[in-house]
Amino acid sequence: MIGIARSLSRDQEVFAEGTAFEFIYKVISGAVRTFRLLADGRRQIISFYLPGDLFGFEANSFHATSAEAVCETVIVSARRSSLIEDEEQRSRLSRYALRELLRAQDLLLTLGRRSALERVASFLIDFADRTEAADALALPMSRQDIADYLGLTIETVSRTLTEMQARGLVHIQNARQIQLTRRAVLTDLCE
Repeated sequence: MIGIARSLSRDQEVFAEGTAFEFIYKVISGAVRTFRLLADGRRQIISFYLPGDLFGFEANSFHATSAEAVCETVIVSARRSSLIEDEEQRSRLSRYALRELLRAQDLLLTLGRRSALERVASFLIDFADRTEAADALALPMSRQDIADYLGLTIETVSRTLTEMQARGLVHIQNARQIQLTRRAVLTDLCE
């Protein structure tokens, strides 16, 4: 995707809910989260976008979510109109949008039918698969971000990670560095 590169600091806004949908974005480095604020002030993170991911697609002419950098991040933005005019780009965007739909369906299953242990295991396995990190994860997001994504409290995420470590499923080096020590068991928890 050819466009304009932009460096973002942690928590810097990319776009706000309700603003016009003019650009499609690609993460070059770092991470971006999309989210909605609920009427009671709670935040529901819809997705995390990692290097190589495209984001900012909308079915309508306005953004249904807000997006901001999770950490120091570089993105490229390209005008939606320029990408949609190109047949090859339009085809790529369609395939990517379908993959995003599948990820959203997986998240719906996770939020609706899985226990806290299964939700956190699913998150870790998905993150490892998406980053091709093998078993050593360097999470750019905070535990609060993970909680807001999984529909849990930060205390539940922390307690679940501690339980996973006690069971020998993970080794927590620090808040952002997690080693998957029994990936097959974690994978089984997700199914």
